[in-house]
Order: sequence, then structure tokens, then C-alpha cells
Amino acid sequence: MRPINLILGHFLDHLFQRNRRVGIAANRGQGVPHIRAHKVRCGHPAPNLVVPSDTGLRARMPLHRRPQIPLERPFIIALDAKAQGVHDTDQFLGIRIARPGRGPQRIIGCLVVSGLHQIARFLNLGQCREGHKNKGYRKFAHVLLLCGAPAFADGVPRALTADDFIAVDPAQAKLGQLLFYDRILSGNRNIACSTCHHPDLGTGDGLSLGIGEGGEGLGPQRTAGVGDDRIRKRIPRNAPGLWNLGAKDLHTIFHDGRLSVADTYENGFNSPAEEWLPEGLNNLLAAQAIFPLVAQFEMAGNPKENEVAGAIHQRMDYAWPILADRVRHIPPYAEGFAGAYDHIKTAKDITIADIANALSAFMTWEWTSTDSPFDAYLSGDEKALNTQQKQGLELFYGKANCSSCHSGPLMTDQAFHALGLPPFGPGRTRRFDPMVRDVGRMGESDALEDAYAFKTPMLRNVALTAPYGHNGAYPTLEGIVRHHMNPLQSLDNWTPEIAALPSVPWLEAIDFMVWQDSREMARQRAAVQIENNLLTDSEVDQIVAFLHALTGETANDGKLGVAKAVPSGLPVDPRITP
Repeated sequence: MRPINLILGHFLDHLFQRNRRVGIAANRGQGVPHIRAHKVRCGHPAPNLVVPSDTGLRARMPLHRRPQIPLERPFIIALDAKAQGVHDTDQFLGIRIARPGRGPQRIIGCLVVSGLHQIARFLNLGQCREGHKNKGYRKFAHVLLLCGAPAFADGVPRALTADDFIAVDPAQAKLGQLLFYDRILSGNRNIACSTCHHPDLGTGDGLSLGIGEGGEGLGPQRTAGVGDDRIRKRIPRNAPGLWNLGAKDLHTIFHDGRLSVADTYENGFNSPAEEWLPEGLNNLLAAQAIFPLVAQFEMAGNPKENEVAGAIHQRMDYAWPILADRVRHIPPYAEGFAGAYDHIKTAKDITIADIANALSAFMTWEWTSTDSPFDAYLSGDEKALNTQQKQGLELFYGKANCSSCHSGPLMTDQAFHALGLPPFGPGRTRRFDPMVRDVGRMGESDALEDAYAFKTPMLRNVALTAPYGHNGAYPTLEGIVRHHMNPLQSLDNWTPEIAALPSVPWLEAIDFMVWQDSREMARQRAAVQIENNLLTDSEVDQIVAFLHALTGETANDGKLGVAKAVPSGLPVDPRITP
């Protein structure tokens, strides 16, 4: 009866449950309501499902620090000949996902109709028993399923499209452009969002650790200021790029994940503002936009310097109405908001949430990038990547294991991993922790297992956003790739001269203080979570070539560009010439 049940199960399952959803479990087995389930349709398996390659995996087993897809009956199974330790015949490691071109989809359809993937289930291929590895069966199934489908690649996602991003009103984006380049949103009116996220620097600042409020100049030439206005602290972390932050599936922002979509405080977000977060924020990016405005060393300034910094000293949310009041008293802004938002009738209706929503609209409009050669390749253009880039792609989703973290269409698992990056600067740690160090995710979660772990970054346009790492420890893509190969050896070989740090004599004493604490350095070394994965020089070059293929064709062609002037009349950060 088993063959009959198999056949009935196959045809009835796919006849009546074509749109059956696949659930997702989160870190340590906890459910995450803001991660959407994905439909599994006939001829098109969900291309952004990721199954970890852990040995000994069982269906619905809680996993530590990475997502698990509890597949009961995957729509299509193609076994990897290297798969090991699968204990559930309905959940295979090494699921192979086709690119969403017509050819691969037809191949998928043929495999489904032929029932080859169900034959694999019937034979229990890949199931691990004591003393029996099923090597012959696995090799047979691998050849059987993949010999006619050379277009398959492990875990390769689908291409990004405009549907993956928040819809934007052009009038709101134009308002956001003016605000993004206007220094009116800083406490001392001397720094704008664009100062640390300049389009000519890949929407970053080109520095390992930024020079915020009190600094002078832009990019690598920015200085720490002089006299009483000079900076009092380096920005603890690298200024991240702004590419694709308007993605609908993005649920966590900042290197330590301290802002995320959640119902923790019944306002839709888990944030440093807790229950005091303003109402009316449209999305995660809008929520993110308001925090640099009230960060002392980024844009707010020091206590007693201005009314914004003074209000923050009392409570963070006291400062936002002051900034909103500044904007509403500038007639062009008042008129612009009234024209762009239906609920705003007069200037007094403008709130910090409206300002944040406009900033979000601009950043989404300006820096959504979906036209890289990689995206073209995923859409079926075989010539979009050259030979070296294709080799890098194979390594990225195969031997190099990059896709275990840089997964899905956004090329991030949005999880946290300890890579053992060389530490320096003031860092960020838990409240009342006197040590100069950066504890990463643990500063938000207070969980010891999160120590020194940082969020996996998205990779579109990564070639434009140097330096790399949460603290910008490496100036080149090759450097950060090689660090992943052998983190501890790279940590030993790293020298302070590699970091892009403008000279700040009065802060140099603490820049590398953490290296003098042998116990702290031992803790950071012990926390490394990735295993060594040595590659040849040519393989590193291939991966770097592939990473360059993630650069959008129009990435440097701003849709609105840099504002030539802003309604406040304050100076606008100039363009940066190479």
C-alpha cells in the first residue's frame, strides 16, 4: 500500500494544496509574527526559503541563532550529494531552488509531474541511521534529480522587484529629500543626515567610525573640529549604507538590532524609545530615521549647547516636538507637508512622525536598487554575469557558505553572528558597563549568547559602501572576505593602521584600549561563531567579482539627487569629487 499512498499523497497534495503556506520558526524555536509565510505554488517553489545545513536536524527542532523552515512536505526536493544527518524524510538539507526564469520553472514542473521528488521521499534518501549513511542512494538521487536541471543553484534567491518595497508618494519623497539635506534637524544646526550618509560615498561616510556633531568637512577628509565645538566621542559604529531599507520584509535595523518590528510596547516597534515612540510612523525605516536626530554625538549635540540636547537629557521623546516645531515654522515646509499629506491642514499639524515618514519616503525612493547584474541574471539573462562572477556565485552559495547568513532576496538572514572583527573605538555596551568595548546584540538582548554578535548586512551595492564590518575594520571587500575564512588568524594579523580613523589626539587613548585587556580579547575570540573555510586566492577573487555584480546599474544615478538648496536656508553638504 505504501506506493499507492505515495502516489495519492503526491497528486492529491499538489492538486488541492497548491497555495498551502509554509510556516517559519525563529531563533531558539520562538515564533516571529513579523516574518511572513510564503506561498508554495505549482511550478514555483518559494525561492527565499532557507534550510540550515546543520547535521542532526529534525523537523521543527529549535535552532540557535538561525531560522528553520519546518517543511512537512516540500513542494520539490533535490538532494545534495553532500547532505548529512537528515532525520526526517520530509525535510532535506540542500534544497535547491531554481531561478525564476521560464526554463527552470518548466524543469521544476517536469520533476513534479514525474514525481521524482516523491521517489526520493519513498526511498528515504538522505535519512541518517547509525552505521548507515545512504551514500549510494544520495548520489543516485542527486544525479537523477539534477542531471536534467543544470540551472539549479543551492539557495539562490529570486530577483528583487519593485513589489518588494514600500510604495512611495513622489511629493512625500521630495519633502524627504529637502529634510535629508537640511541641517535644521540637528541640535546645533550644523549637520544633516547627508553628512554621514552621502550619495557620493555610497550613502556612507567612507570612515571606519564616523565623526558626528562638531566635526568639519565630509568623508575621509572630515576632521574632528577645534576648540569648544570639537567632538567629544567618535561615533561607536560604522555608518551603514541606506540601500534597500524600504524593503517590506525588513524587520530589524541597526548593527545590534535595537530597532525591530514587534509588539513589545504596543506601538508596532521594539525601540530605544520604548513606549515613548511617537505615533503615526508608517514603517520601520521611518522609525529608524528619528533616532540619529536625538543621538548626542550624531546630530543632537551636547547638553547645554541647544534646546534639543537639553530636552534629550530629560527624556528622549521630549526633543522630537522641538525639531517638529522648527520645521513647521518654515513656510515652504508647511506648504509642502499640507500638499503631500491629507491629514495635514495647517503647519501646526506637522509632527515628528510626518517628518520621519517623509524621510523614509525619500530614502526608499532614492536608494531602492533592483537592477544589478545579479538581479538580471536571476531574471534569466545568462550573459549578465561574466565567467568569474558566475564562479563567485557558485562559491557564495556553495563551498564558501556565504549564503548561510546572506540568504534570501535581501541577502541577509537578519540575524546576529559573532565574527571576531578587530575591536576599536568607544564601542557600545550595556548601561552601567564601565568597559570600553562593543558587546553587540547582547547590549539589546542581555543574553550572554548574543555577546559580540552583529546583524548580517544586506549586500546590494556592497562594493560602494566601504569600509566593511560593524566598525569598518576592513577597507576592502577582499579584506572582509578573507576575515571570514579564518577569523582568529585575521584578528591576530590586523593592525590599527588598516582602520580609516581621522586623527583625534584627545581620544587616541581609548581608540585601542580594548586590546590591552587580555581577558576581554579572550572573551571576544571565544565568542566567534563561524568556522574556518579556507579558499584559494583565485576563489577569493571570484567571490569579490560576484560581490561587484551586486552593484545596481543605476546606483549612482540619483532619482532626485542632492538638494541644491533647502527651505531653512542653511548650507547644504556639497558634492564630493573623487
